[in-house]
Amino acid sequence: MRTILVANSKGGAGKTTVATHLAGHAAVEGRRSVLVDADPQRSSWRWCERRAGLETAVLPVDGQRGTWRQQIPADAEQVVIDARAGALGPDLQPFLRHADAVVVPVLPSMIDLEATVPFLDSLARHARVRSGELPVAIVANRLRPQTRATQEILGFLAQWPYPVVAELRDTQAYVMLVGLGRTLFDYQSEHVRAHQADWQPLLRWLDRRG
Repeated sequence: MRTILVANSKGGAGKTTVATHLAGHAAVEGRRSVLVDADPQRSSWRWCERRAGLETAVLPVDGQRGTWRQQIPADAEQVVIDARAGALGPDLQPFLRHADAVVVPVLPSMIDLEATVPFLDSLARHARVRSGELPVAIVANRLRPQTRATQEILGFLAQWPYPVVAELRDTQAYVMLVGLGRTLFDYQSEHVRAHQADWQPLLRWLDRRG
């Protein structure tokens, strides 16, 4: 069972988009997928409810309760945790102990980058992260690749101690998909496949971690 923690203390960074897509991709690939929603807004939980009638349904688990681990079926193959906004490293201890990888979505603005630095610093103090046992990766989210501002932000991110493993282009489709209980991986149009390609570096990075 692979466990992925999606976290950033900065709200609005795209945690739920990343978490639902990782959980949905695993389900579309035929794996038993679980989504642990630790955010009081319960956006991931509602996404799972909307998806419940599909063959590729994802099991929701309440991550705000200390018994979240006991709610995960023994045959689960991938667990994705959508952490709450505002949580720093010490708040995430129950998840960091069991995670195989941490994915941190970041928006392309200096305000968001500066707000993310204290979060990454708090992660770096965790023993598993500090020792290299628990890998951390950045996902640059809602990018407009042709703009100078985006290129400057990507250059700034390249100086961080954690790799940028995916660059997700900005599209309103993500908002619509979360509202439908769907992901990009549920569709196969040419336009959608272009956006699916943005996820491949992240998926490959995760595959190398079990």
